[in-house]
Amino acid sequence: MALILIRGENNAKILNAIADVERHANLTLETKPKKVDPKFADKLVENVLKSPLRTKSKVATAFRVKEDTTIAILQVKKIHPPAHIVVVSNTYDGYRELSKIINEGKVFKGYYSNKSSSGTRMKDYKLTKTSTNEGLNIYM
Repeated sequence: MALILIRGENNAKILNAIADVERHANLTLETKPKKVDPKFADKLVENVLKSPLRTKSKVATAFRVKEDTTIAILQVKKIHPPAHIVVVSNTYDGYRELSKIINEGKVFKGYYSNKSSSGTRMKDYKLTKTSTNEGLNIYM
């Protein structure tokens, strides 16, 4: 499991970035996103990047994904979210504190998963020649 930290300028961008992680990076959230102090998030990201940040964040959240750290990094690199996303591995200072926040912190409000929790496939509503609505088949 990998830890993902997202920092940004407002809640809407953070929520959009979480949805991008789930939809476009195809990562599976293991925990609900939790609130993270923006100052702590900025400090942790500076530690990971080993350089000072150009802008400070106003909002931050973190969560666990089912995939391992390497896969999470490769998948996040493919997307262009509206907020700054960092995959935090256990080799960085602050990993334990971030893990504690994810386990005990307050839930980041506004997020809901768009993926089906039942594991069933979506129903296919395509019209086929065997459909009972013969009047609709003229469009095929």
